[in-house]
This record gives sequence, C-alpha cells and structure tokens, in this order.
Amino acid sequence: MTSTPAILITGGAQRVGWHSAQRLASDGFRVIITCRHWRAEWPEQGPAGIEVILADFSTNEGIELFIEELKAQVSSLRAIVHNASTWCADTDLNADDFQAMYAVHMLAPYMINKACSSLLNQPQADIVHITDHDALSSDPDYVAYLATKAGLESMTRSFARRFAPAIKVNSIAPALIMFNISDTAEHKQHILEQSLLGFEPGPEVFYRTLRYLLENPYITGTCLDLNGGGRLKYA
Repeated sequence: MTSTPAILITGGAQRVGWHSAQRLASDGFRVIITCRHWRAEWPEQGPAGIEVILADFSTNEGIELFIEELKAQVSSLRAIVHNASTWCADTDLNADDFQAMYAVHMLAPYMINKACSSLLNQPQADIVHITDHDALSSDPDYVAYLATKAGLESMTRSFARRFAPAIKVNSIAPALIMFNISDTAEHKQHILEQSLLGFEPGPEVFYRTLRYLLENPYITGTCLDLNGGGRLKYA
C-alpha cells in the first residue's frame, strides 16, 4: 500500500474515462481505474502510469470485493469519479438488465461513497458523479436507463450535504461527447441537430470540466450540464 493520494475513475478503460485517466496521469496524479475485463492492447504490467483494478459492479458481491481491494491498495484518495455505466434500450430490457443498471449507476456509487469517504482525507477532496444530460429531462426509449442515472444525480446533492465541508460532491451530465464507430451518418446528423453548437466536441471537453470541479474549492452539490446548448435548442 502506498500513501500517495489517488484519483479513482470507475469504468475508466475507454472513451472519456480513459482519456481523463491518461490526462491526469500525464499531469502527475496517481490514477486508478476500474474495468470489468483486461484490455488486449495493454501490456502485462498494465498501462503506463495507470493502475487497474478489475471489478464487476453489477452485483453486491462485486462491489464489496472492489471496496476491499481498493482499501488494500490505497490509504488516501484525492477524488472518486463515478464514471462506470451500462445501458439498454427499453425495447431490449429485461429485469436483470434493469437490476444491473441500478447496481452500476446507483448502488455502487452509494456503497463506495459510504465505505471510502474516510479515504478522502485530503485538504481538498472530491466525488464526481457522471450522470447524463437526458436524465435531467426525459427520453421515452430509455426510461429505465435514465431513471437510474437520475437517481445518481439526486444522490449528488444528498451526499454533498452529508460530506460537507470535508468533501465536495458534484456531477457532470454529458450529452454528445464522442460518437461510436458504428454510428451512421444519419444518426450523427440527428444528434448534432439537438445542440446549438452543433459539433462533436471530443473527450477533452469532459476532462476540462472534470478538472474545473477538482480545482474549484467553492462548488458542491452542483450539476454541470455538458450539452452544447442542447436545452436552449427548442426553448
């Protein structure tokens, strides 16, 4: 175990989580990420400058095992970024899928925050929940997914009150950040038309938002809706 404070990013092996982990590591932070499976492109000793803990947050047992492993590896945390996510459209949803989304989006952050708050013992410490822009409004095709993300959004304010003033707790609610490789041109155009700014920003805008929350000492219980002006499009 090392006493160097770490930033934990759950679900940090791909997309905005991976970009943020790499940027934080390059800026000199100790970074720990979680993922469910080891990535084939990683060397046997792990990605340079980033520690990896394999974890499955879809079950109570998996969450508890992760907490035990984390406490065995660190004695101090600078921040916890709850980025782990899973999703399923309602057309394909079954009860097990809903339970998994609830566990990943709500139960895991709840259990980790409670169990690991004592590790957030730095003069400035943060918890950041990654929710979803649409969880602040609605989408008829993703009722279950957005309900669990909205639950995480609600926990932001409650945990902010519980942990103040020692730990700041905020959320980021992204809309479009990065397209998927499989997205069609028609789908991309449809998504771009939903924002005022009308472009795919890429993961650096997410990282800058995260760093803003980590560095600003006077913001807690707040959601940063990272949406490119989407709420104004149809106002």
